[in-house]
Amino acid sequence: MVKRLISSGSTFEAVAGYSRAVVDGDYVHVAGTTGFDYAQMRIDEDPIAQCRQCFRNIAAALAEAGCTLDDVVRVRYYLTDVALFEPLAPVFGEYLGRARPAATAIVCGLVDARMKIEIEVTARLPQ
Repeated sequence: MVKRLISSGSTFEAVAGYSRAVVDGDYVHVAGTTGFDYAQMRIDEDPIAQCRQCFRNIAAALAEAGCTLDDVVRVRYYLTDVALFEPLAPVFGEYLGRARPAATAIVCGLVDARMKIEIEVTARLPQ
């Protein structure tokens, strides 16, 4: 199977030389995705709103690849503050509760101070 690249339309993808998602064989690898609304190129200050937007952005990339959040097998959460985990965990469950992927949460700095969370996933295409 040939590798297929998926773009969100964000200009940053072209600048930084990456794709929102890559379909490779049976798997879809979605890049670290932040809470930017790419249509408006804005980001909400609220971490919960950012988290929900992350999942909307990821779901859009997965849909273009031919799968859904229910097909996610691996997720990594990058948080700027350990205190964010507790209020965001229920949002994680809201979007990935059926898939129940292997998960890791990491506390780190992100490339834009407005960003509070970044999420990356790997999904398996339905058979």
